[in-house]
Amino acid sequence: MRTQARSGQMGHGMQKKIYLTGIKPTGTPHFGNYLGAIRPTIQASQNLQWDHYYFIADYHAINALYNANSVRQYVYEVAATWLAFGLNPDQVTLYRQRDVPELFELQWILTCCTAKGLLNRAHAYKAQRDLNLEKHHDSDHGINAGLYAYPVLMAADILLFQAHKVPVGKDQFQHLEMARDIAQAFNTRYGVSLFTLPEPEAESGLVLPGLDGRKMSKSYQNTIPLFESPKKLRTLINRFVTDSSRPEDPKDAETAPIFHFYRAFATETQTASLRERLLQGGMGWGEVKAELFSLVDAALAEPRARYAELIENPAKIDSILTQGAEKARPKAQAFLHEVRQAIGVI
Repeated sequence: MRTQARSGQMGHGMQKKIYLTGIKPTGTPHFGNYLGAIRPTIQASQNLQWDHYYFIADYHAINALYNANSVRQYVYEVAATWLAFGLNPDQVTLYRQRDVPELFELQWILTCCTAKGLLNRAHAYKAQRDLNLEKHHDSDHGINAGLYAYPVLMAADILLFQAHKVPVGKDQFQHLEMARDIAQAFNTRYGVSLFTLPEPEAESGLVLPGLDGRKMSKSYQNTIPLFESPKKLRTLINRFVTDSSRPEDPKDAETAPIFHFYRAFATETQTASLRERLLQGGMGWGEVKAELFSLVDAALAEPRARYAELIENPAKIDSILTQGAEKARPKAQAFLHEVRQAIGVI
């Protein structure tokens, strides 16, 4: 989830906007995460016309991940990945969700303004309920209240920082619409215009194919972790599923998932060259995999070294995240004070 909101001043009384994005730490970051969300997010952070807020959604993670050590480790891995690829903690505010407790007070306040019927329509809840019915279970079998109320916490993530624009993937559009509905319900109930209604913006990141040609996803078990050793990376790339055409056969690059992986890292010239060589014939998939490995390994050399240094020094990551929370909380506290005034608990 990525969010833009009001904050700060931009000269002559103009308010700066905030670009805010969150990543749920439920697994080791892989190439699909990098190209789909991390790379475009870090590119966006270079626009200094905005204030940038980035958070690690550890409280979202515990709804699906019940191993404490894994949650801690994945938080460090996500933070180290962002930093390794160039996110500058001096230019952005980087924090853990848990370190901004105002989020959870706001979540309860918003819960009291959220219609149960709205949550009944949430895709994740409906999918689990429908699966239960297919298996002839009780409709709510195995569904915890955290899954049911997940959209309210996401709304709090967005609304606490008065979001205007929220870059989202297709699976998150509904959550943004629900955040708008919840904000509007609060504003109407209390006769205020306190919450800004966020607008969606489609994510610009790439959808990367996995080792089996389907979308790269942990659920498909077809991912390539970002910071594997060169030896392991080569082994994984060599496992990429390709067709049975012979080296001398002409090949349509656009139908080959491995070509789309290559294109995500290559220049336009490199991409055009590979497409032409495949079309002409005389190039086998083994050669393509070797070129892909060389290209990706070179691109990862510096980030891999930075990542290794960071992941071996969790105290440094803790310090960066704590400092980020200290920057984020004054804004959160000030806005929550307004919310408390609106509902009469201050």
